[in-house]
Amino acid sequence: MDIVESLFDIQVQDPPEEDFSSIDLTWTKFGTVEHHDEVALIPYARVDSFIIGECSNVECPTRFHIERGRKRSRGSLKEYKDDEYLEYRLYWCSFGPENYGEGGGVLPSRKYRLNTRNRAARPQSMRGCTCHFVVKRLYARPSLALLIYNDRRHVNKSGFICHGPLDRDAIGPGAKKIPYICNEIQQQTMSMIYLGIPEESVLEKHIEGIQRYCGSDAKVNSLASQYVQKLGMIIRRSTHELDLDDQASIRLWVDRNKKSIFFYQDSSETDPFILGIQTEWQLQQMIRFGHRSLIAADSTFGIKRLKYPLCTLLVFDSRQHALPVAWVVTRSSAKPDVTKWMKSLLDRARSIEPGWKISGFLIDDAAAEIDPIREIFCCPVLFSLWRVRRSWLRNIVKKCTNIKIQREIFKRLGNILYSIWDGADPFVNLEVLIQDFVDQTAFIEYFKASWMPKLAMWLSTMRALPLASQEASGAIEAYHVKLKTKLFDDSHLGALQRADWLVHKLTTELHSSYWLDRYADESDSFQNVKDEYIASTSWHRAMQIPNSAVTLDDKEHLFARVSSQKDSSLTHLVWNPGSEFAFCDCAWSMQGNICKHVVKVNMICANNEGYQPSMSFQSLREVLMNLWRKPMDDSVELDLSVAWTHNMLDQIKQLVELSSSDDIGAVVNNLPLKWVSKKGRTSVGIPSSTLALPSSSKSSTVHKKNRKRKRLSRLR
Repeated sequence: MDIVESLFDIQVQDPPEEDFSSIDLTWTKFGTVEHHDEVALIPYARVDSFIIGECSNVECPTRFHIERGRKRSRGSLKEYKDDEYLEYRLYWCSFGPENYGEGGGVLPSRKYRLNTRNRAARPQSMRGCTCHFVVKRLYARPSLALLIYNDRRHVNKSGFICHGPLDRDAIGPGAKKIPYICNEIQQQTMSMIYLGIPEESVLEKHIEGIQRYCGSDAKVNSLASQYVQKLGMIIRRSTHELDLDDQASIRLWVDRNKKSIFFYQDSSETDPFILGIQTEWQLQQMIRFGHRSLIAADSTFGIKRLKYPLCTLLVFDSRQHALPVAWVVTRSSAKPDVTKWMKSLLDRARSIEPGWKISGFLIDDAAAEIDPIREIFCCPVLFSLWRVRRSWLRNIVKKCTNIKIQREIFKRLGNILYSIWDGADPFVNLEVLIQDFVDQTAFIEYFKASWMPKLAMWLSTMRALPLASQEASGAIEAYHVKLKTKLFDDSHLGALQRADWLVHKLTTELHSSYWLDRYADESDSFQNVKDEYIASTSWHRAMQIPNSAVTLDDKEHLFARVSSQKDSSLTHLVWNPGSEFAFCDCAWSMQGNICKHVVKVNMICANNEGYQPSMSFQSLREVLMNLWRKPMDDSVELDLSVAWTHNMLDQIKQLVELSSSDDIGAVVNNLPLKWVSKKGRTSVGIPSSTLALPSSSKSSTVHKKNRKRKRLSRLR
């Protein structure tokens, strides 16, 4: 929009409606490059119609009062500009400028009398609204009025909506009569609305929840209906754009959601943008499922399509599904920056549970910084192959048309990775692969451009780190697919380059989806949601396939057949069984995913001779052999190596026994008896890391309490 320097270049507008607002006018920038305002010219006789239209805003209904006014008499100016006023009035929303709300400050007493005739009904209703405009009756043309809109949005100084239906904190004068709504009920209702569940079903579940506290009552049901309708309207009308500028919008969001942020660093000339998001519920889940367990990272999501790539930290819940417990939005993967947000995340967890500790950290990117993980979390690092497998399979299916060639290339690529433990040179095998399939130009060119420069780094990482299991890889991939479905919807493709849109989607729809999944599973409600949640990973879907549905090729071990459970006439062919790089012809596998047929076949092959062990097992065997290997001399190092090896073998034996046993009581009875203190035996959950007080101080405290009770009884 060009800047106009003369009012004579601005057209006078007279909308035909009886009452009109700022939406019905075309606004022009008037002034200089250094200082300009958005203005519009209307007939002075239509000023009242404009004010009435502004008061009738559907999203923020209000009234405007005259905050300040000045007048001049005609002929008082000998020289004047074209924007000089004959009458000047500053109109302010009646929900401001004072702020009597929580955290607000009241303006000091004024030295002049205010026109309070059109102000809000009670001073307590003022919320610091900044919406205001100026009406100038022009000195040179008294029949015209110049409108100057300084701030059109009904927000406070922090940039948040402070009154009207979109104000989340507005409760109204009847708040004491509203039934109790705990955080669980509110989160349940919000999650259902975000997921698009019909309002009738949302209201039914909401009423069921509040009736646990205040019983069944017609008035309670009516108020609950109003609450659900208002909450639905707020969610439907909410937007990720708190400001037109993306960075300013993020700052506003950070200012309002401080409880959901564990680290924030604004971009500058020296520091990159980093935003670490973790809601209070996610923090609880991280402490609950991450303690003495694993944390995994889906580390490079949206690196090509989003403004800032997304790193998700995941824990494995009670069903071993990947549950997001933190999101980090940043482009930087440098060690100093990773150290900052990892340390903040650990400090936040230990501020709630001082003894919180993880047993391992799974990464899926060979270029990820490992040193911060080892230094901060003090745990081993594992490597997951799901990203490599998914990328290779997707591009093979996309760039090679013959299914036989697809199977063979995928198998040969898997053999290249298996050669790490076979002693063969993987790059020699790769050269043979390229020569054998030189006619597949599309895939060979892709592989040379995308993987050849960094293949040595990936192979080195696989040699150096233990490999994660197929169940863990499948759980991480299931989260990745769900995240991709939520974010890369066609209706939102235009917003991918805004960070505030990404934050909004994560903290509303995706967070609500996982919250409702966990709530449905633990409360045994929302049966459809629970069933979908349980079957969301290929591992759990594979558990539903009976062993009798799988037929192995006992001669050459080239393939396996899996009969469909829905259609008995349909059979899926799994090529290269027993390998992580098995190839299935089902639709889910052809999209690059780990399908249930591959998982089921590999489960059976693991118990049959003649099939090579999985990569994760070979990696574990390599670690044990390195621990067990004999030092150069017969020294204490040999004893230490043997001790570590037997310790790990004992733990593995107990885990295998626990997972394969049908009677948990028999396993517990075989465990060695361990004596602990009385307080430790009666405590529930994780033992506190703080030291108990000596018994003498405890007994003296009890004695003092008894003496106090005796004195009180004498007084009575």
